[in-house]
Amino acid sequence: MSTHPQEPDRAASDPGVGVPEGAGPPPRGDLPHPGPPRSDAANGEPGPDAAGSAPAEDEHTTAIQELEDRWRRALADLDNLRKRHARELERERAVERSRTAAAFLPVLDNLELALTHAGADPGAIVEGIRAVRDQAVNVLELLGYPGHAETGVAFDPARHEVVGVVQDPDAPPGTVVEVLRPGYGDGERQLRPAAVTVAKRE
Repeated sequence: MSTHPQEPDRAASDPGVGVPEGAGPPPRGDLPHPGPPRSDAANGEPGPDAAGSAPAEDEHTTAIQELEDRWRRALADLDNLRKRHARELERERAVERSRTAAAFLPVLDNLELALTHAGADPGAIVEGIRAVRDQAVNVLELLGYPGHAETGVAFDPARHEVVGVVQDPDAPPGTVVEVLRPGYGDGERQLRPAAVTVAKRE
């Protein structure tokens, strides 16, 4: 029995040989395998995360709007507080000015009375003017500004203003020898320091 050499499968190598209808091409090892199915987002449709992002953005927008509203209300309240404080401060200033002016009215009345009696005894005029002066000093003290015009005390730069230095053998160096202009008030409530001359230091 004679043997014939086995011929290769012509259907697999010859493109001219027909392939049965309905049969696909033979599998090849170099062709890529199909990957996992694409998500809906790859097909142009929103994925499952897109549905949750919209409510989150709405919450953020709402929170920002609420913060802006609170900020605007806070600015309006602050502006109203500033205006109310300015009105109250101006009212207090007006009350204080009125109180101070009213305190000096008796002083003016006494000055008018002294001028009315200007032709009287000069000694009486001097006494009247001195009394009016003392009354004005008392008013300043009642307003919180007591006067100070002491001599023989140590020089205090917070209460005294040096306008001259003199040689005085009877006064210790650095003490007030003469007060040329009285001072009024002390510390933070000082209207002005006293103008003084001071004994010269050796």
